[in-house]
Amino acid sequence: MNEMSCDRLKLHGFNNLTKSLSFNIYDICYAASKADQNEYIEYIDECYNAERLTEVLREVSNIIGANILNIARQDYDPQGASVTMLISEEPIKDPKLLHTEKPGPLPDAVVAHLDKSHLTVHTYPEAHPFTGFSTFRADIDVSTCGKVSPLKALNYLIHAFDSDIVIVDYRIRGFTRSIDGGKHFIDHEINSIQNFLADDTRNRYQMIDVNVYQENIFHTKMMLKELDLDNYLFGRGEMGYEPEELERIFANLRQEMEEIFYGREYGRKEAIFEN
Repeated sequence: MNEMSCDRLKLHGFNNLTKSLSFNIYDICYAASKADQNEYIEYIDECYNAERLTEVLREVSNIIGANILNIARQDYDPQGASVTMLISEEPIKDPKLLHTEKPGPLPDAVVAHLDKSHLTVHTYPEAHPFTGFSTFRADIDVSTCGKVSPLKALNYLIHAFDSDIVIVDYRIRGFTRSIDGGKHFIDHEINSIQNFLADDTRNRYQMIDVNVYQENIFHTKMMLKELDLDNYLFGRGEMGYEPEELERIFANLRQEMEEIFYGREYGRKEAIFEN
């Protein structure tokens, strides 16, 4: 891996390394009846419609110091939405943050920079046919060409969606040249995506890494450590269920989350859905 620091090394032209941050975030809920499940999907679809997602991406653009050139957005029938933004660079607000492997800013601090590229988000609300569990998934991509890693946007996005599971991929592609013609395939230090996360996030989530350092590919999976079942019951709280029902629901909730986290299905869950 050929490392460099762009503030020390003079480049021949523009820094054209492409840094791509892609992550899936999942929110899971239990709805006791078909009517409750439909209501939940409608609720989540309204909360994360194209207009709201546009505002989330606008805030990302503000945090990372980018100009918005174009916005395309669409709500889908029966559910789901997509937003794409083309963006361009602005002056770097704090050069000290360019090559530091540490958490990026939260929404109240604009301290980073994004070079010419794009932001996208797509949503996928869906429901299990038997168990009453519904899943909201959002896929977000932040792609840059320039000095700063889009990982600086991670903390705001994780806080904005407050998700049960987050699966993050970060990859650096291409190369840029120094004035003597040498190739450089990475321009900042990185050992793990986890080093760019705030302390409160690292404390809340169980995490595992799968990194391919020689290819500049980094992968981190995150799942909440502690679950408050009452937060997952849509339409009625724990008082609306018998203890045996709550035990069943919690077991299925944990299985649903672990299957998403580990990327494999354990087997069909017990049918507890009320028609």
